[in-house]
Amino acid sequence: MRVVFTKGPGTSYDIAVHRDTGAALAPRNGPGGHPYLPHDLVHFLVEAEAGIKLGVYGRLAAGDNGLFWPADPAERAKAARRRKSKPVKSSHQAKADMARSEELAGIAVPVWEVRHGHARELPAYVTAGEIPPVVDRIVSRFDDYADRWHTLPVGGSLTLTW
Repeated sequence: MRVVFTKGPGTSYDIAVHRDTGAALAPRNGPGGHPYLPHDLVHFLVEAEAGIKLGVYGRLAAGDNGLFWPADPAERAKAARRRKSKPVKSSHQAKADMARSEELAGIAVPVWEVRHGHARELPAYVTAGEIPPVVDRIVSRFDDYADRWHTLPVGGSLTLTW
């Protein structure tokens, strides 16, 4: 699966997912908010580095639509009907993986910001002595992409493979 992050003005961006399993998905806007680490890129890197199998990207690769809609209007209508008639049931593991992705993202971003001088100190909810070892690997992955993202022109893209 290929995931394309395309920079918009300010901290906005679009995300497109090209996969082999499941319906083709329409691109969508990302929530923005960070000039170096777009939210969805953070989750991609967190899930890849931490080996999270049923987070956002593992589920997309397996055919789940997640927060995306099928590109084909007929497929989109089918997906909407399925969601109404059969709400998606997440397994215990999928819920745990999503929670782990959020937890690690919430720790790794402020650690990266402090290490790179974008913040003075860690937020109160991040205790330096309790940072999981995987966070150092995640922050190293952030280092690989943060400056590349920041220096992209509007309309420029980063493509990552899951």
